[in-house]
Amino acid sequence: MTFNYANPYTSTRIPVFARNVVSTSHPLAVQAGLRMLWQGGNAVDAAVAAAAAMTICEPVSNGLGSDAFCMVWDGQGLHGLNASGRAPAAWTPDYFRRKHGDGAGAPPKRGLDSVTVPGAVGSWVALSDRFGKLPFADLLAPAIELAERGYLVPPVVQQKWAAATPELGGQPGFADAFLPWGRAPEVGELFRFPAAARGLRAIANTGGQAFYGGEIAEAVARFAAEHGASLSVKDFASYRPEWVTPIAQRYRGHTVHEIPPNGQGIAALIALGILDQFDVAGWPLDGVDSQHVQIEAMKLAFADTYRYVAEPASMRVTAEQMLDPAYLASRAKLIDMRRAQDFGAGNPVKGGTIYLTAADQNGMMVSFIQSNYMGFGSGCVEPRFGISLQNRGHAFSLDPASPNVVAPGKRPFHTIIPGFLTRDGQPVMSFGVMGANMQPQGHLQTLVRMLDHRQSPQAACDAPRWRYNAGLEINVEASMNPVTVRGLADRGHRMEVINDSYQDFGAGQFIWRVGDPAAEGYVAASDARRDGQAAGF
Repeated sequence: MTFNYANPYTSTRIPVFARNVVSTSHPLAVQAGLRMLWQGGNAVDAAVAAAAAMTICEPVSNGLGSDAFCMVWDGQGLHGLNASGRAPAAWTPDYFRRKHGDGAGAPPKRGLDSVTVPGAVGSWVALSDRFGKLPFADLLAPAIELAERGYLVPPVVQQKWAAATPELGGQPGFADAFLPWGRAPEVGELFRFPAAARGLRAIANTGGQAFYGGEIAEAVARFAAEHGASLSVKDFASYRPEWVTPIAQRYRGHTVHEIPPNGQGIAALIALGILDQFDVAGWPLDGVDSQHVQIEAMKLAFADTYRYVAEPASMRVTAEQMLDPAYLASRAKLIDMRRAQDFGAGNPVKGGTIYLTAADQNGMMVSFIQSNYMGFGSGCVEPRFGISLQNRGHAFSLDPASPNVVAPGKRPFHTIIPGFLTRDGQPVMSFGVMGANMQPQGHLQTLVRMLDHRQSPQAACDAPRWRYNAGLEINVEASMNPVTVRGLADRGHRMEVINDSYQDFGAGQFIWRVGDPAAEGYVAASDARRDGQAAGF
């Protein structure tokens, strides 16, 4: 594809062209990945090193107690990895009702009873074992150095760090780890995390065994027991990430790939399948028709995703049924170009996350996402090893009629989704847009810009976005064309124009393969809504 590299949007970034590239939301993590490539490693080595560094550099969004998903193009095919965590063996609806009251509709939002077994460390080990070239311990060396020596806190991370402090300051271990002066760090202040360095060393020296059944698992289990929670060493020891086959949807001559449920990547595929029924390229790119039809397609996709998606064994419909072309065509017919609607789920049955991407000159491409879910996750930090724990258990339901009802060893509905694009069976782009339920919406909006309108990845990244919330309610970025905003309001969209883009509008990283990786290489983009960059050589 030939892009139009003219960028009509205000931006602090330019496209990066290189044969070896890493892109994520903190420059020091980018450099950690590039170090692995300079040392003879491949894109998987770079991705694992960057992911480990991100647990230190952007602790608001992820930590050593995160979950992760990944897709890898290894030169021959596309491989998916689901490293989302499972519920502790003690978790049932009755467990939460006894502890948190009969009126609870879900596990708590914060605290140790929101924590499932973290999967991110397992993803690093699995990726390294299967595809890596360098010794696993080498991959964690940059993160260990960052944790021990510290780094100066950047502006966007600091803003969210300070915002989370009032809610989380009282959670076990939070203040000792993340309020080193009794407050959040200021921009440019040095933050060190020696406990996490200790944890990273134990993980590095044991190939992850310390985390899953060894001294880290024992420490987390003791920490949980001290605060009345049920996570056990056995829960950790029984955990394994799962290699999966990505699901896919054709769009404009390309194929978009996502990780299958229990994640929400299928929402992006449903929306693209619906949009495929419309001549989106025939409308002005930033005009009201184009934005309206994308919003309505996303609403339809979320209606089905929230109704049906859960751990696959608990789903009453299959991903194949939800992506059936005839069903998506029928859903597309519900869109009225004159007015916004509040859609319900159809019947497809017949009768605060970090994202990073890396690519190397041998053609390996990695799309990786890692998250504590909400800002700082559970807010709980095991003190000896600096394990900042996610709160993914909050995504379970306690309603026995829900496919997402909590059960021992079950994985909850998940929001984090890496994306990948191919054409005629060959790799085109590894990409992702972090930010809760903004992620499939970001996939949709940026792909439409690139595939329908040939905007470059950086321009597509910089363009103003909307975010669907619920019913007829959307948010739009302040930089969106005022004429378009008025036009959407005239069609019944209820909107708020806001400036905070950290979670509200997501942040993307993109690596597009230009040609032969050893010759032309790649073009990469990084979202100015975060502190990061794309860099390469």
